[in-house]
Amino acid sequence: MMQDLLLAAAYVSDAQYNRNVPFKTSPQAIRLYYFYNHWMMQGATYFFIFMDLSLALFEEPALFPLPFLVTSIAELFCLTAFFGRLVHFAKVTPQMVFWKDTKNICIMVTIVLTLIDLITYGSLKAANIHSVRWSRALRPVFLINFPESRQVRMTFRSIRNTLPDILYVFLLFMFSVLIFSLMGLKLFGDRGLKTVEGSPYFTNILEIMFELYVLVTTANSPDVMMPAYEFNWWYSLYFITYTIINTYIFMSVFLAVVYNNYRKHLKNEIRKLAHLKRYKMIEAFNILKVKVGTEFVVKEARWKRLAKDVVPDISTSHLELLLRISDEGQKGHVDKTNFLRLADLLNIQVVTINIKRHPLEAWIPRVYQSSASLLVQKMVQHRNFVWVYDVIILINAIFIALDEKIPFISDAEWLFLSFYIIEILLKLYTYESRAYFGRKQFWNWFDTLIIIAALLATVANTTIQSARKYNSRQILDIVLILRILQLLRVIVSIQRFWVIVTTLINIGPTMLTFGGLVLVVYYVFAIIGMEAFHGKIRFFDPNFTAPDALVCGNPALKDSAFARDRYCRNNFNDLASSLVVLMELTVVNRFLLLASGFALVTHQAAKLYFIGFHIVVVILMVNIFIAFILEAFFVAHSLEKSEVETAIEKKIQELGVGVQEEDVQDGKLNDDMDAKDSGFTGDDEDNKRKALKGLYFRIASRKYRTVDTLLQQMFESEIAPEDEGPSLDEILSFSSSDMYPKNPNFENSA
Repeated sequence: MMQDLLLAAAYVSDAQYNRNVPFKTSPQAIRLYYFYNHWMMQGATYFFIFMDLSLALFEEPALFPLPFLVTSIAELFCLTAFFGRLVHFAKVTPQMVFWKDTKNICIMVTIVLTLIDLITYGSLKAANIHSVRWSRALRPVFLINFPESRQVRMTFRSIRNTLPDILYVFLLFMFSVLIFSLMGLKLFGDRGLKTVEGSPYFTNILEIMFELYVLVTTANSPDVMMPAYEFNWWYSLYFITYTIINTYIFMSVFLAVVYNNYRKHLKNEIRKLAHLKRYKMIEAFNILKVKVGTEFVVKEARWKRLAKDVVPDISTSHLELLLRISDEGQKGHVDKTNFLRLADLLNIQVVTINIKRHPLEAWIPRVYQSSASLLVQKMVQHRNFVWVYDVIILINAIFIALDEKIPFISDAEWLFLSFYIIEILLKLYTYESRAYFGRKQFWNWFDTLIIIAALLATVANTTIQSARKYNSRQILDIVLILRILQLLRVIVSIQRFWVIVTTLINIGPTMLTFGGLVLVVYYVFAIIGMEAFHGKIRFFDPNFTAPDALVCGNPALKDSAFARDRYCRNNFNDLASSLVVLMELTVVNRFLLLASGFALVTHQAAKLYFIGFHIVVVILMVNIFIAFILEAFFVAHSLEKSEVETAIEKKIQELGVGVQEEDVQDGKLNDDMDAKDSGFTGDDEDNKRKALKGLYFRIASRKYRTVDTLLQQMFESEIAPEDEGPSLDEILSFSSSDMYPKNPNFENSA
């Protein structure tokens, strides 16, 4: 009995969090699996991954240098933690599954290679022989391949599967660059033209190809054209034609191909998740089902115990609400169709609301309920009150933009601070404090903290100024930043702004996933860049007048644009500087200057590093990011609410315990998940209402607004409840060419 519940709870939990780990079903293995998925174990794994990646800040070339012994011991700790996590995973999964999983093989190989590199590098360092820490570029393997990074890995797989289709477009693009390069060599190579620096113009085929490739980024436009344009006006048509074909047409084709293939492979990943989730829920149902009449069902007691095992801290009233949704007819059992929705029901956070009276109403009821007091409360609750303060914020913004050296302007800040403090006091007078500072009242917390911090900083700055006759620049900067942040309040008041911000918040978690993938690419290129270019370019203080300072510490940069424009700070001498350079390369505005500078201090072949970075990050990653943003906005606007959310809200309203979102935003209510667990007892509707004793409900979470979960809902809606679906092996072997859902809604979601 207990064993069945434990196993069923593991399946439901996997379905809830979209985990696809095949685990052993013995009691010991299930308990180990629960421990494996515990938040502390996952947090520890992320900690050691972060620690391992951060070691590059302390290793040569280092931003904060530490002895090799210290960093190597820290890395050994990380490798031990990774190996322990891998052993734990092996204990909960079948042996054949474990050894067939390429993620596990990648982690083991990376651990072994890192140990070999550590030993080799340490031995050579002890013998004063310079060597390269090549294994540092492999560290992101741990971030990608541990089960906790499923989202990053899924995005990585989508990109990997997209590459073959992009390759053909890229080869055609490079063929176009080659054709134009040959044309340029024949047109300009024998005319004796010179660049601004006095170098021969378009005489080397490799240099021409590099210049034309950079022209696609527009980083050298129109500079690359000027010598030919000055010689003859008609030669400008060559560059205009090249720009139209390669910059606009080919780059647009890249985006179209990336978007189309990314969607195709994303759909395959989501379809796999949807079927895995259905498979897990059916397995859980089959474990707990009993036959009642002609159908199989799960008894109410077992259903409640299962939900309690999956979410131990769920309140009784919340659990009863979900039971009422799953057991519509109050039959004492849950059928298969409703049971399969359990993971979705648990994923939607339903907040219990406890309506409180204002303390002043209890302490001084006659004063608080007087006509003057009610007028003040009505005024604060009116929409015009918000608009008045929006106008005050905008006027404050104008004063911030003016010169603070004018006494009237600087003194006006005290007036604006007084307005803001009065606003908070009036709201606290009108709304109950626990409601005003509820867990979901972000903007109330934001306003209050910003105003208090601005007040303290302004007082501190004024005190220092009066005592020492000068301003504290640091405190003044804090004051200015805090005052500017107050302008964000206007976003809440303008509905159109708020819709856009809400959509961005909804797709935020998936954007963070993509950010993790970008971090992986940046980290690998940063490590390679540090090994190839560290120490070649050095930064000197602007006041330093030594000859080396004028050439960034390298005579090869003499008379170069890199040195003239004082780009010495852009180097690969530590991880932080490397990441800044890579960010500048992503923007591509000064791509040619940066690439040429590092080629001068090493070899012309160094330009291949920068071209490779541009291909991977700008052409591939940025286009996939654009495709993701497009898909995210399309899907977010296509599905306003999930079927499960609608069912919960409908049941809340039927029970008469619903709360409108506007009431919560007005601060009239208080979130209280620890409120009395009275539950819904008795058969009469009035008894249900009385049993709540002031408790009401509203949906407070939007976990189902991320792109992959919204798309997953589309697939799930097309699977019939009685459909057992494919087997686990068939699900895991799905490819992008396999069957697609019959319903065309998914294809037309955009």
